[in-house]
Amino acid sequence: MKVLHIRFDFKTACGLIGLVGLLLSLATRFVGAPFPLILAIENVGRLLGISISPQAAYYLILLSWYILGFFGLYSWLVKTGEQPQRTSLQEFLTSPVSRALAALLLVMFLGVLFDADGAFYKIGTHRDGLRQASEFGILACGLTLVIIGGGIDLSVGSVLALSAVLFALFTIHWGWSPPLALAVCLGVGATCGMASGMLVANFRIQPFIATLAMMVFARGLAKTISGGMKVSTAVRNPDGTYRYVPIPEILEAIDSRILWGNISMVTVIFLVCAAVTGILLAWHRWGRELYAIGGNEEAARLSGISVARAKILAYMASGFLAAVAGICHAAQEKQGDPEAGVGYELTAIAMVVIGGTALTGGRGSIGLTLLGTLTIGYLEKILSINAVPEAQRLMLTGVIIVTAVLMQQRRQG
Repeated sequence: MKVLHIRFDFKTACGLIGLVGLLLSLATRFVGAPFPLILAIENVGRLLGISISPQAAYYLILLSWYILGFFGLYSWLVKTGEQPQRTSLQEFLTSPVSRALAALLLVMFLGVLFDADGAFYKIGTHRDGLRQASEFGILACGLTLVIIGGGIDLSVGSVLALSAVLFALFTIHWGWSPPLALAVCLGVGATCGMASGMLVANFRIQPFIATLAMMVFARGLAKTISGGMKVSTAVRNPDGTYRYVPIPEILEAIDSRILWGNISMVTVIFLVCAAVTGILLAWHRWGRELYAIGGNEEAARLSGISVARAKILAYMASGFLAAVAGICHAAQEKQGDPEAGVGYELTAIAMVVIGGTALTGGRGSIGLTLLGTLTIGYLEKILSINAVPEAQRLMLTGVIIVTAVLMQQRRQG
């Protein structure tokens, strides 16, 4: 019988310290902070000329224990360099799946500590959090394909806005049939992606520059088509007056809920997109080609892989999925906003990298992106129910991206 050995070293000590920190934060949350510690923090505040209330001291203690636990577990889970004599437990703990799961569990733990007077435990909070994260998750699925192939796509937020404007215009103002409106919007998204892919693959423009140009172009096109205004149910008459038209059934259907109102259709669409892209990556020849290209593009070319074709298809898929997200956005908002999707690419990239997909390409999966989507989605919801301003949430997203990249570098180094 094989015995599981745990080697006690510095990293294991960090893990134990992290576990103690999380337990102390849990005890502080449900039992309370020691009064002498609260008093000491208040006294330090007075020495510094800062007024700290007992409640502020309590939350400072709670957050300090959590940060200690987070960085302790971070130091334990991250693989640094080559270590030939690694135990099976260490191999599991340093795998991408375990790290992505650990990030999700730490975020859920944060929700337990800062539950906003019990709001975190309500089913509506989780339902709305999943619905809000689904749009970003659809974008993240497309970005996963591009990033695994060694590229990046900054245009997904603008393509989302363009598709939302077109879909609202087709269905609300022009009264097109749903199949025709869907086909044209998805075609426009795929065409935008194909244009980016051709700039990258055929004209050898850097992905950052090519997709940045498409981001600006698609945003400008969305504003041009909409006249810089939201495309809503208020339709302008020739005499300058407005009339209101009913919301099309297709918008109501996409924005509906199933399973007794507990699951949004947008969430179902996200899961379908994740399943299809996951199957393509894992079992289709094109998916294996993307892994090879991201790992070593020159070796992939010499082995007979059509690098240009594979890259263009990846960017087309990213544009197609951005259009899907735009259609979902228009359905939920009941309008097409040319300003929609600003900064969405940042959040979607954060979901991809926090899941463990390498920004250098060649490694990752849709399953990891799904975990990253849940992690960022729940983090956003927890911050939202605790009334954290959007500006601070954006700052935190940037910190998360940098932290995830540093973790990848340490694993590779």
